[in-house]
Amino acid sequence: MTDGYDCYQNALAERINGILKQEFLLCRCKSFEDLKRLIEESVNIYNNYRPHLSLGMQTPNAIHEKAS
Repeated sequence: MTDGYDCYQNALAERINGILKQEFLLCRCKSFEDLKRLIEESVNIYNNYRPHLSLGMQTPNAIHEKAS
């Protein structure tokens, strides 16, 4: 999952995958389309609604909008 052999990028990817599995993907999907929709909804919630302690209890998109 990394490019340029940066071991810290893999840790970040593993953290995101863990959050998806532990907080959002709590049920078994009946089809691939259901899973795809659930992942899209989970990413939307993660980026737009879920406050992050490391970001001062703000969402990633709020921080991104302030930076641009």
